[in-house]
Amino acid sequence: MDDKTVEQDIIALSADKWRWMSDQDMPALTTLFHPRAVFVHMGGAWGTDRELEIIEGGFIHYKRADIHEVSVNVIGATAILLNEVTLLAVVDGNEVTNRFMVTEAYVQDQDAWRLTALAFTKLLTSAEEPPA
Repeated sequence: MDDKTVEQDIIALSADKWRWMSDQDMPALTTLFHPRAVFVHMGGAWGTDRELEIIEGGFIHYKRADIHEVSVNVIGATAILLNEVTLLAVVDGNEVTNRFMVTEAYVQDQDAWRLTALAFTKLLTSAEEPPA
């Protein structure tokens, strides 16, 4: 499979991931998330089991991710995807909207792509930009 096809597959898989997270589709997420994956949020970092608990328990409900930009770098059996998104979520019962650069790392594992890292970096808006 050439890199362009892999890039398209990873972009589609990432979009599916956002939908599965919104729908709390635990079987799909359990298959997608590598057992040793790491998840980095504004409030901390943890592994796959905790991320699945958080999603299933509704502690974070990913309602909608509006994707503004996406890019993929394929390096052997690893794909690194960058998403610039506006994320609408419910966190601890409060609806919040944040603009993030989301880094996703995928590896080929037994002929399937598995998510091994998901990291959120909050982007500054014009009102939050530091003075020059």
